[in-house]
Amino acid sequence: MSSAVPPPPPQQEAPSAGGDKVLAAAQHIVKSLATSKNAADDMIRILSGFDNRLSSITNDHLFPSPDLSTASDSEISAAAFDTADQVIQLWDATPEALVFEAPEDDVTQYLAAVDVAIDHLARGGPVGARAGVAVQLAMARLEEELRHLMVRHAVPIDPMGLFFSLRRLSLESMDDLDASPDFDAATPHSLALDATPAGPDTARGAALGSNPFEDQVFDPVRPEAVEDLRAIAHRMARAGYARELADAYCAVRRDLLDEYLSVLGVERLSIDDVQRIEWKLLNDKMKKWVHGVKTVVRVLLAGERRLCDQVLDASDELMEECFLESTKGCIMQILSFGGAVAVCPRSPEKVPRILDMYEALAEVIPEMKDLCVGSSGDGVISDVQAILDRLGDAVRGNLFEFGKMLQQETSRRAMTTGEIHPMTRYVMNYLRLLVVYSETLDVLLADDSSDHDAFRRSDDQDQEHLENMTPFGRRLLKLISYLEANLEEKSKLYEDAALECIFAMNNLLYIVQKVKDSELGKVLGDHWIKRRSGKIRQYSKSYLRLSWTKALSYFKEDGHGSSSGSGSGSGSGSGHSSSRMSIKDRFKNFNMAFEEIYRNQTLWKVPDPQLREELKISISENVIPAYRAFLGRYGNQVDGGRNPGKYIKYTPEDLESQLSDLFEGSQVSANHSRRRT
Repeated sequence: MSSAVPPPPPQQEAPSAGGDKVLAAAQHIVKSLATSKNAADDMIRILSGFDNRLSSITNDHLFPSPDLSTASDSEISAAAFDTADQVIQLWDATPEALVFEAPEDDVTQYLAAVDVAIDHLARGGPVGARAGVAVQLAMARLEEELRHLMVRHAVPIDPMGLFFSLRRLSLESMDDLDASPDFDAATPHSLALDATPAGPDTARGAALGSNPFEDQVFDPVRPEAVEDLRAIAHRMARAGYARELADAYCAVRRDLLDEYLSVLGVERLSIDDVQRIEWKLLNDKMKKWVHGVKTVVRVLLAGERRLCDQVLDASDELMEECFLESTKGCIMQILSFGGAVAVCPRSPEKVPRILDMYEALAEVIPEMKDLCVGSSGDGVISDVQAILDRLGDAVRGNLFEFGKMLQQETSRRAMTTGEIHPMTRYVMNYLRLLVVYSETLDVLLADDSSDHDAFRRSDDQDQEHLENMTPFGRRLLKLISYLEANLEEKSKLYEDAALECIFAMNNLLYIVQKVKDSELGKVLGDHWIKRRSGKIRQYSKSYLRLSWTKALSYFKEDGHGSSSGSGSGSGSGSGHSSSRMSIKDRFKNFNMAFEEIYRNQTLWKVPDPQLREELKISISENVIPAYRAFLGRYGNQVDGGRNPGKYIKYTPEDLESQLSDLFEGSQVSANHSRRRT
């Protein structure tokens, strides 16, 4: 026992008259211990430790004095109670001392005294009233001792280990889906989108990241204190103080669980608090909730269940009541945050995080059912299921809002280089996040018939495959169709039809690549990918026609200038001169058309290197052979005149070099091109 704690009362000197009385009673008890078949060994321990003057008497029990043989059972019983009452009274006189911090023999002595008092209270009789007072004093002390033991021997969660776990969770999490500066967020119906949300694997790994406590067996009270708590609980229950026991037990455990939740970062927030929090902070709190809900159920609640079973095993009813009462606040705090998130204003960036919350809660419900039993436990599980349903409703509502926003997004600023639109980047990366949750989304969207109806009212060929698609696949198809329709409207902002084709190619290719490179491809299927790849080829052909038809027309024998007079006729110089001028004009016009294309289309951008190279090859295959043939046929007519370099500016190799500059998105002047020498 600590030196700061007063010595146990049993070792104090009793008043003279009282001591004589106890000694006299002890002689009768010793007689009983020596002769009665029902004598309790605990009374020997009481007497041997109660007062040093009794030790010699207890040693005499092996050789009982003849004078003690005439004591009656009632006298012996009263004497035993007197001794027990003295033990209880003397400990009550020193409230600053703690029984369970005293030596083990003193603890045993006190508990035995309490047992005697409880037994006499149950039997009534001459000492029944006094026993009631003694039991009341003992119960008050035991209640305080129980509180002290649970607090002193509570096992804390390691905050440092948890800090590093949460820090890792934060670092590995997906980037926040915030407003992109490239997007017109001021437009009433525009989406607040980020061009580069993080990839799904990173986000998923972070959201469901390893929890250092999930696989641990967590005992909330140190094992050495559990048996003492059990001894207290048994006596309080036997004495009819189960209500006081439950109140004390639950009060301490509730406070400690609140501290654990604080360490886990699960705060007590109202709906108003949650709705006022800015997204970045709310996102962080949602991540901690996902991390914390599993720890709460698998570590904290499981530990509380074991502690209840060990300490309160005197009554199954008491066990269930105390477990539910002590954990109810913790559970409700977890659920209240989930409920508040479920009714937050809708926005697309919340969906992956709400899905994390939904999956985490759904995952632990079976475990909660094992922990929360009985009718009261059924009520708790019903509350948990209700929050789960509300989170599912929030997912559906946010996805509906996302589709609506895609349809109504009306930013009017065209991408000047034909680049991939920020909306395309955002939506596809967003869908790649969602596809990781495809199994959960299939469950949540299973009863939604609106996806069928939307395609039945359209002529889109994709509707042929709807019946074979999962519920999430149908929703995915709908969202991408909204994106494609929106991009088609945005392409009409371009005055240059060729640039419109570049914009369409860039965006559709980006969509196809994101589908092919992720689980989206499995959901949408090869048919969808082939159809979009075919559209990209059509856009490529349209671009070639719109951009190069006019330039290549100067190489055709279509009336722009005939050369028929150069080979026969009157031989007059006028025919040759007219033909030569026509050829020069055709070279000159081609040069002007080419340089205009070069000047514009070096500024245009095709980010995908393969598509960029394929376009350049297609242009070369159309332009270079035609130019080489025209140059070979008519070049000598120009070379013989004045200033031939004015008309024949480029060799085929020069043109080939110039074409390599297209679609790089950087200004290069055609005047810097290599001229024909």
